[in-house]
Amino acid sequence: MRLLLAEDEKELSNALVAVLKHNNYSVDAVYNGLDAYDYIIGAEYDGIVLDIMMPGLDGLTVLERIREKGIQTPVLLLTAKAQVEDRIAGLDTGADDYLTKPFAMGELLARIRAMTRRRAEFSPNTLKVGNVTLDRERFVISTKNGETKLGNKEFQVLEMLMLNRNILISTERLMEKIWGFDAEAEISVVWVYISYIRKKLSAVGADVEIKASRGVGYTLEVKE
Repeated sequence: MRLLLAEDEKELSNALVAVLKHNNYSVDAVYNGLDAYDYIIGAEYDGIVLDIMMPGLDGLTVLERIREKGIQTPVLLLTAKAQVEDRIAGLDTGADDYLTKPFAMGELLARIRAMTRRRAEFSPNTLKVGNVTLDRERFVISTKNGETKLGNKEFQVLEMLMLNRNILISTERLMEKIWGFDAEAEISVVWVYISYIRKKLSAVGADVEIKASRGVGYTLEVKE
């Protein structure tokens, strides 16, 4: 799951990024409202954590502008303001939730889970393609022949392919969605993780395969 974190206090931002990544989120971090807006417009996120008091554009203005563009990605506002009026303004502008500083990391994680769960409440906890079931809670793939656990990036790649079965997903889109704009990894890392997933699919006797279109991307299909 990919998040955008917009927080201008860099020490706090670094701490939040570390906690979120430890909890299996992919995170893009920005430090002002202008960058936050540009990132949101230019990419797909599962959730946004947005500080209200930021340079460039404040969080409420960013939120208002993305909602005007029809972007309905869930937004959690971080605010040092405890006044009821500020909380109302955020919710009326289109925020899904808010959290007042200082806050416990556990509460932040719980609110992110709740926020993204509400958006995807129609989504099952498992995905199934062919004889392969992906448990989205445990990061496990299984067939009647057995099961194996996926790493964080392996899970995200396979989940994206399963949600788009029989659809060609470009290497660039996988890179952007899972590794993010600021990833230090080379684009060849996508091929490396595809190789890992193929081995794990083979290990459980999967009847699906990841087909490569050279220089373009990948498709998940049931074997003929």
